[in-house]
Amino acid sequence: MERSMRLVSATFVLVLLFSATEMGPMGVEARSKSGKAVKERTCEAASGKFKGMCFSSTNCKNTCKTEKFIGGECHGFRRRCICNKKC
Repeated sequence: MERSMRLVSATFVLVLLFSATEMGPMGVEARSKSGKAVKERTCEAASGKFKGMCFSSTNCKNTCKTEKFIGGECHGFRRRCICNKKC
């Protein structure tokens, strides 16, 4: 009984870790011509038209471009198509 509780606890912690990787804002740091760091924000949103699990970032990017985004990539444990654009 104690062993099964440890297994359930360990599984729960792993699920939390995997779900936490899909959360949070993403930012990109660019450099200006003078070499100073300039913060450029990138906004992300899940694709509304992409259906199923995302295995090809090329297909995801093409779908995102039809939705007026600049690109897209497959992300996370659930393999979702995430579109991005400059904020």
